[in-house]
Amino acid sequence: MLRVMVLRGGPSAEREISLKSGAAVAEACRALGHQTSEADIDPNDLSALDVPTDVIFPALHGFFGEDGQLQSLMESRGLCFVGSGSEACERTIDKISAKRIWRECGLPTSPWREVTPENLDELAGILTPPFVIKPVDQGSSLGVRVVKESGDALEALGQALESWPRVMVEPYLRGRELTVGFLGEGLLPIIEIVPATETFGYDAKYVDQRTRYVVQPGLSSPVRELIEEIASIAFASVGIRQLGRLDLILDERHGPMLLELNAIPGMTERSLVPMAARHVGLHFVEVIEQLLDHATRRHAGLAEVAT
Repeated sequence: MLRVMVLRGGPSAEREISLKSGAAVAEACRALGHQTSEADIDPNDLSALDVPTDVIFPALHGFFGEDGQLQSLMESRGLCFVGSGSEACERTIDKISAKRIWRECGLPTSPWREVTPENLDELAGILTPPFVIKPVDQGSSLGVRVVKESGDALEALGQALESWPRVMVEPYLRGRELTVGFLGEGLLPIIEIVPATETFGYDAKYVDQRTRYVVQPGLSSPVRELIEEIASIAFASVGIRQLGRLDLILDERHGPMLLELNAIPGMTERSLVPMAARHVGLHFVEVIEQLLDHATRRHAGLAEVAT
């Protein structure tokens, strides 16, 4: 039996999803027989990190919990925790940072432009629709918007910058939306996302019951193998360990194009990593047990090296 601390909630815009993820993880830990505590943590209250535990399971998304801040604190205290380290989280929370790394590795990802209040007027006049606006460092598809007409660009970008200090613009890619999970030491089956709306936004992910998910969709063997090869390199290039999810588009013209990577993907009843794991025979509690086991074995190995 392990003493497990599940961290959830936090101060980010994805708080509600984190609370659901944390509740599901805690329930699984208790079903496995572990002594489980839960804490709603934020930068102003770090008392949960003082509670004696064998392993921490951070189920936070976005600011503080997934951007490397929390991971850096746990590393500095020598704590055992599930998931990637601070450097990997810093790289992946920033979509532009991740895309730069992938481009340097020769991986396919669409071009982008960063938009700030300083260059808003200039870029709004030269961007060619259709394009997608995204906050640089938010998950759960928060703030994603498709712009189809040039006349809408300035207003749409201005509205985005009212909510987020930095946004990015990418060409709107037409194709199949795919995601690949990473669990333990390898890839999970590919999932195709078929939203009822034009984009797989927040509502499509967590509200709209019409969104369909196809595990191991119909792909030719060469395309599937190419996606798996690209995904393996993408995860490794940013330093992901134990858990992650990569989103991409199978573009009609250019083939697989990387979009973004989540270092702490959702763990709700609608989440995609648990869905893919079920397809290979892993129930949710087994996914959680595997993650706890990987984290504790890795931490024990680090302790041995230190001594």
